[in-house]
Order: sequence, then C-alpha cells, then structure tokens
Amino acid sequence: MSDIEVSSQSAAGAPPVKAGEFKLEVVVVPVSDVDRAKEFYAGVGWTLDADVTADGDLHLVQFTPPGSGCSIQFGTNVTSAEPGSVESVYLSVSDIEAAREDLLARGVEVSEVFHERELGARFYDRGRLPGPAPDHSTYGSFATFSDPDGNGWLLQEITTRLPGR
Repeated sequence: MSDIEVSSQSAAGAPPVKAGEFKLEVVVVPVSDVDRAKEFYAGVGWTLDADVTADGDLHLVQFTPPGSGCSIQFGTNVTSAEPGSVESVYLSVSDIEAAREDLLARGVEVSEVFHERELGARFYDRGRLPGPAPDHSTYGSFATFSDPDGNGWLLQEITTRLPGR
C-alpha cells in the first residue's frame, strides 16, 4: 500500500521533451533525517510536490524551488549516497542580494555574496573576493548555503543568459 500526497499543480501545460533534448528533472539529495529535511526545504519556500510512502520501506519526498523546472527528491531508501555528500548544486537567481536576504529572513545561514578572483574559486574559499562581480556581470556573483545535512547549494546571479539558453 502507498500513502500519496501530491500537490494540485500539474505538468500538463509543460511542453513535451523533443527528440534530442534532455531536460534535467530531479536531483536526488541524500539526507539523514527526512522530517528535518522536509521542514528545512519547506522553510526556504520550496513547493512540496509529493510525499509518498510504500509498504514502509520507501519514503520519497519531492520539492521544487520557486520558478525551477527541476526538483529535488530525498527520503528513506531513495539513494545509497552519504547524507550531505551533494556539493555545489547551482540555483540561478536574478538578484543575488535579494535571494540572500530572503534566505536569511527564513533563518538560513548564507555566505556573504562573493565573486571569483580566478575561475573555480566559487567551489573553494580561496580565490573568492567579497561582494558581487563588478557591474553585476552575469554568471559572476555567488553565495552559498547548506541544508542541515551539509548538502551544498550555490546561488549564481544570472542577468542575461548565454546564447541558446
């Protein structure tokens, strides 16, 4: 038997995936405490899409960040990955300071906004320079936060997309 709780939103209006296209749908996030993770992601304002249990062996929870076409899933017997092992999952935002302030207002510890001295510094503390990228150049400003297990999220300010995106 399964107990299913699903949001009233539907994917019916979403365009179909065309031949040759691959749309990222879900990222699995390993957690140690499903209820704590559920409370955290609800608290940051993400939409609870599903909370499914099956025969007591599987508990699957799905959340979607506001405006995202990709969701996250976590739960019991969902992955063998170590809780907290996900690093640098990008969340694109149009205003890095506003996104940071929103997370802080929700009680989330968020790094200061930074930009890179050299490519790759976004992944490590060394080589990060304080403040947004000069002139808020697109793809250049970052902030980080983690869920209670230490899974890492990387906010990236994108004001103009690369061609073809």
